[in-house]
Amino acid sequence: MDVFLRGLLLGLAIAAPVGPIGVLCIRRTLVMGRAVGLVSGMGAATADMFYGGVAAFGLTAVSDILTGQRLWLHLIGGAFLCYLGLRTALSQPAERAAETSGSSLAGAYSSTLFLTLTNPLTILSFVVIFAGLGIVNNHVGGYGPAAAVTAGVFFGSTLWWFILSGGVNLLRGRFTLRALRWVNVASGMLLLGFGIYTLFTI
Repeated sequence: MDVFLRGLLLGLAIAAPVGPIGVLCIRRTLVMGRAVGLVSGMGAATADMFYGGVAAFGLTAVSDILTGQRLWLHLIGGAFLCYLGLRTALSQPAERAAETSGSSLAGAYSSTLFLTLTNPLTILSFVVIFAGLGIVNNHVGGYGPAAAVTAGVFFGSTLWWFILSGGVNLLRGRFTLRALRWVNVASGMLLLGFGIYTLFTI
């Protein structure tokens, strides 16, 4: 459960920064309704789960090697989380949505799934974060922790898209760039908190 909750928080924090995919989901919610916006976000959540799973199970497969490099992994992972958190907190929300033509529910899902999967840097982020936090290789249970953290990432990312689409639908006309800016600050602080925690628990 501890591993699942960590994965959930990371999935939430990684999904929350408002980039092109987030703007696309907001626009679809405003124009085509909450269902289309939510399904669009689910496509992104599925891609996060895929890359998170690849990272988690890949790290589990080489856990013996990683255990010997625990100190360096914690240092690198913690520093990367701090960098990612600060960059996210200081970044401005994207003003343009990602380009896509999907309008049906299936099209909305598949288009954001494809767009998110075409950003392979996502897997690098998960590898560094998981290794740095020791989420996978420092827990007993073989592939169990990898499955738990992967599920956590999916549910955390899904939770964010549910909140975003519902919030936009509820607050039509009030969802400004300033509000999105605070979303970036909050998610950045969460990532920074993970980084500081990692560095102080080496």
